[in-house]
Amino acid sequence: MTEKNETVIALLGQPNSGKSTLFNALTGLRQHVGNWPGKTVEKKEGNFEHNGVHYLVADLPGTYSLSANSDEEMITRDYIASGKADVICILADSSQLERSLYMLADFAGITVPCFLLLNMSDVADEQGKSVNAKELEKKLGIPVESFSAPDTKAYDGFYRALERAVREKTSLDPGSLEKRYEEIETYTRVKAMIPADVIPGYSNVWLAAKAVEGDAPVIAKIKAALSVSDKNAFDTALSAVDKGVVLTGERKFAWIDELLSGVTKRTETKISLGKFDRLITHHIWGKPVVILTIVLGLIASFIPALPLMGIGQLIGGIPDPLNEALLNIGCPAFIASVLCDVLIRSVAFIVQMLGFVFGVTLVFGLLEEIGVMARISYVFDNTMAKFGLQGKSVMPFLISFGCTMGGAAGTRVIDNWGQKVLTIALAWAVPCGAAWAVIPMLSTIFFGAWTPVIIVVILLVMILHMWITAKIFGGSLVKAEDRCGMIMELPPYHKPKWGALFRYVFGRTKETFVRALKVVVIVALVFWLLSYTSSGDITASILYRVGHFIEPVTKLFGMGWQTFMAFIASSLGKEGALGVLSTIYTGAGTISVGSVVSGAAAENINELLVANIPKPEALALIFAMTFNMPCIVALAATYQETHSVKWTARIALYYTGVALILAGIAYYIGLLIW
Repeated sequence: MTEKNETVIALLGQPNSGKSTLFNALTGLRQHVGNWPGKTVEKKEGNFEHNGVHYLVADLPGTYSLSANSDEEMITRDYIASGKADVICILADSSQLERSLYMLADFAGITVPCFLLLNMSDVADEQGKSVNAKELEKKLGIPVESFSAPDTKAYDGFYRALERAVREKTSLDPGSLEKRYEEIETYTRVKAMIPADVIPGYSNVWLAAKAVEGDAPVIAKIKAALSVSDKNAFDTALSAVDKGVVLTGERKFAWIDELLSGVTKRTETKISLGKFDRLITHHIWGKPVVILTIVLGLIASFIPALPLMGIGQLIGGIPDPLNEALLNIGCPAFIASVLCDVLIRSVAFIVQMLGFVFGVTLVFGLLEEIGVMARISYVFDNTMAKFGLQGKSVMPFLISFGCTMGGAAGTRVIDNWGQKVLTIALAWAVPCGAAWAVIPMLSTIFFGAWTPVIIVVILLVMILHMWITAKIFGGSLVKAEDRCGMIMELPPYHKPKWGALFRYVFGRTKETFVRALKVVVIVALVFWLLSYTSSGDITASILYRVGHFIEPVTKLFGMGWQTFMAFIASSLGKEGALGVLSTIYTGAGTISVGSVVSGAAAENINELLVANIPKPEALALIFAMTFNMPCIVALAATYQETHSVKWTARIALYYTGVALILAGIAYYIGLLIW
């Protein structure tokens, strides 16, 4: 329930219409994201205040129509019919009105008050297109405003249209569209049979059009209100329809053409990237160009990331002198260690990792803003569809070779929640940069010239792992009807709005930092407590006793308790495995975030490892570490993007289990070889 003086606005529009930009600009940090009850579809709500009125904003899922072909469309329809929204804000892309007004045509006949925003007016201007909003307003009977969502200083038109729509309860007049529908003989017969108020908020014009299209939920509700004889007549009328969606679609586009007649003008286009566009969308060269673009973007991400990484390193230099100073003034060693080894080192660790996420979000947010990301999706859409995904998923996979946390952040451009979660689940199988820094070194220590063979096998296992994971999780995350190529309109290239982009990047980075800090501090504290001893002798720690107790089980997967603890530590960070093994085998120190981040190891670590770990066990450790949970920060980022404790935990447990299985397989193969 909303407050008595609260006005509810629902944002409705096709994907890439600018809904999210408007939503973020209106609500800022006063928003919450989750999933619609019982659905794997993202739900975003927020609030703002204007002229003393409190507004609640619901960002409805981006869809191309209001049919019943997906969960997104059903959620949108049900929300509109529920009466929760006082007014619907419909967004259309001014730069391609002929296509983006299809949502408006599909909305015609719904009686909920509404107004229309012709968004991206700046992009239309760059293309030499002009739209007479006032003329269009006369034809539609609802407030219409030209608008640019990223320009927060020019929102007067939005507020003016909003307040008028709420005050006058303006609803879209479907009269001219109905005349088009009446050209379909069955439409008139069906409309005459529909009782009044079958679905509150939806007129008989809208219901008859959906019935002609074969919309099953609408047909079921209409038939539920009919007598037996009327049901038979209704079925007979609908049975005469052939390709109803095509019939109504043709009328909707004809109506749109009629609306835009005398409303739009076009002069010389100002922006043209024709050669690049032909290259990036080429059926042969497109994929190499896309991969090169993403790799260059990945490299470029380090430029804005470096300052944050540097700050993280500076913070990382505080614990040692601070710990010594605290001990010198009589602070208990336990408290000093918690403050320095857990809290401060955790913050340093996260800030360093966050630098890369900031860079990735900025660079790839820029590519999304100027229109390149849509081309990337287009080029790889058929390939990704084999995994039940869309073309946008290729970017997180490639980014994950550098950092899985960045890969998770990269899924923000995927509008389908199930596909977003599945993309993250598959991206976890990609060994990150930290893994590529540790795994080849361990392989060289134990296997020398055979290291390239091990690396090739790891890559092959990665591909197999992703395929199996897609089969296991895909069925429940991505429905069969979503496993097809995208129907999309490539947006025009346009200049970025830097203010809106930086607001988005800083907002998401702040959210990620807060969530990651909570997770990392808790996990780091638990791990530190397990390995802490007042004497500094790790053999007196809980970790040592637990390790010995569970060793009969860990041996089944080819690992002794020492290597198993290194495997567990690798879930905090891959680099930490060497530091943990060094701590265990030298018998001194505690395992902290510091040892995990730095991977600090004894000078004779090579000799220690070769002397204490047989080759089959080393092979098991390598595969266990490679395919274990990427790191604790990636876990936090996964929760940040999925908004689901259940799916985050499910993915983490799945990867832990698969890593142990792969370790066991590698171990027993190793026994056959050595």
